[in-house]
Amino acid sequence: MQNRPLKPVTTTIARAMLAILLLSVTTTSFALLTLASSLNDAEAVNVSGSLRMQSYRLAYDIQTGSTQLSEHLDQFEQSLFSPSMAALEHWTVPTDIKVHYYNLIGQWENLHPLLDNGEKQLFLNEVANFVDRIDKFVFELQEFSVIKLQVLSIAGGIGLSLILIVALFTIHFTQRKIVSPLNQLVAASEQVQSGHFDVSLDVQSDNELGTLAGTFSKMASELEKLYRDLEKSVDEKTRRLRHANESLQVLYNCSQELSVSRLSSQNFSAMLDTLIEIEGLTATKLVIDENNGVNTEIITGTPSEKQQWHYQDLELDGQVLGQLWWQYTLPCPDKNLIDNIARTLGRGIYYNRAQKQAEQLLLMEERATIARELHDSLAQSLSYLKIQMTLLKRQLGKNETESAMQIITDIDSGLSGAYTQLRELLSTFRLTIKEANFGEALVEMLKPLDEQTDAMLIIDNHLSSLNLDAHHQVHLLQLIREAVLNAIKHAEADEIIVSCNQDGDQVNIKINDDGEGFDPANEKLNHYGLAIMTERASRLNGELKINTTQGSGCEVALSFSLES
Repeated sequence: MQNRPLKPVTTTIARAMLAILLLSVTTTSFALLTLASSLNDAEAVNVSGSLRMQSYRLAYDIQTGSTQLSEHLDQFEQSLFSPSMAALEHWTVPTDIKVHYYNLIGQWENLHPLLDNGEKQLFLNEVANFVDRIDKFVFELQEFSVIKLQVLSIAGGIGLSLILIVALFTIHFTQRKIVSPLNQLVAASEQVQSGHFDVSLDVQSDNELGTLAGTFSKMASELEKLYRDLEKSVDEKTRRLRHANESLQVLYNCSQELSVSRLSSQNFSAMLDTLIEIEGLTATKLVIDENNGVNTEIITGTPSEKQQWHYQDLELDGQVLGQLWWQYTLPCPDKNLIDNIARTLGRGIYYNRAQKQAEQLLLMEERATIARELHDSLAQSLSYLKIQMTLLKRQLGKNETESAMQIITDIDSGLSGAYTQLRELLSTFRLTIKEANFGEALVEMLKPLDEQTDAMLIIDNHLSSLNLDAHHQVHLLQLIREAVLNAIKHAEADEIIVSCNQDGDQVNIKINDDGEGFDPANEKLNHYGLAIMTERASRLNGELKINTTQGSGCEVALSFSLES
């Protein structure tokens, strides 16, 4: 708790007000007392002045023998001993006046017996002297009254001057010790309100306002420290948020590069260009390990021989796919961000390799399918022709012309069939799928077949291509094409309907025609097309059913699950 001020403002002002009050009371009291003591002065002067006239009147009465002498004597004594004259015995009356008054009484007491003894001449001789004394007495009374008025004026002037001095002192004290500090405090408060805390209060007072000014200065100083600390904290938080935002932007840009359909070196180079934007990094290098020992390197930034390289292995599932190298200066880059980008690069490398493996697998599967289709169609036809050629050589050696001609006819028919099958296989292998959407690709694929037949080709597709991958889509299109082509070539149908539906994860494909149909037991008629469709269905892990009878049309039904 702070010590109380040594000189409180309230105490000083209270003392000044008390001094003014005391001066006012003192001056007023002195004036009242002076006035009260002067109430009889005029009467005493008048009475003492009348004593001169009465003394001359007594002398006149003696000379004229007036009968009013005794009455005038009584009046003289009444005036001499009147209350106004008796008041001269008060302690406030000067001693000289008192002595003169007592001398007048004593001289009268000496003169009065002369009248009683009939010594009137002696009385007349002393009257002039007595009147002179009365004149001096009256003069002293007047002088005393004047002195009291002068003292009253001086006292009033002094009291008023002192009151004025105390009032001026109070005003000056209030202006210097109260008003000026308060004005400084108000100005300082406005300065603090506007955000400027470097206030300077020039208040050198040992009172409450001095204490308040000192406390306010300390408060402003503490507020400035707190404000500066808060600004630093806000700047630090802002810097961290900006850094986090930049880190998120870098991660987002890197993830965007992974969203392309096919990763290339340009995508990895773009990731490194994004990484080099991190504060502090000067150069980055991506090393992708290759099995043959020739590693791929991608460098961005400006490498320096004076700076040390730092690296981190790019691992995924325990397999090292490469290294990420970097050089940096101050400020140090965020290691966690580099770790995240390293993981992203590792996934990108793995994804790139997985893409290549998937494409290679698709190519290998398609090549295996082509090989099987060639084997099931063209290779068997050529084998048949080779056997017939052997038989023809034997018949020619035996000179059996009729049998040889039959074999030649069979060879010619086999060659025509093989040529036809070869053209169909070439059309199948030359099939291109330009559209990623299954419905559009299906329409584009069946459009050339629709131009080859007079039958009405109806497509009823309710299958979403979102859940179909490239593997599903290729085999489905090839299977549908093969079924529609068989219906066009062999069924002589008026209407061919292709229906595609999906029930949950189950996909159902049906190709119906109202043609002649065929006997499924007769494998010679359709064993090539059925074998191709069966191979495609097995690739989809699906089930293929042929529902047909001679003369009642045909239905090719495929059912497979997307999960499997």
